[in-house]
Amino acid sequence: MNQPPQHFFDKPENTTKVLWIFHVLCVGLLVIDVFYHRHTMHAWEDLWGFYAFYGFVACVMLVLVAKQLRKLVMVGERYYSDG
Repeated sequence: MNQPPQHFFDKPENTTKVLWIFHVLCVGLLVIDVFYHRHTMHAWEDLWGFYAFYGFVACVMLVLVAKQLRKLVMVGERYYSDG
């Protein structure tokens, strides 16, 4: 019997490696934030890690709003069936 081809993310160790790389990149960008001077318009933009925190909060808010929006636009299970 033919085995389906193994994809990169089928192996848990590859997923772990990708997550480690992602975390190292995030920490690296936060460290760079200490040394990089930004020309900002508002004082709160100069806070360390402001954009990381802002992006995290924005993503969480998008997920929460999408969960509520799903309740409004969801159709019945048999909406697209013939019967």
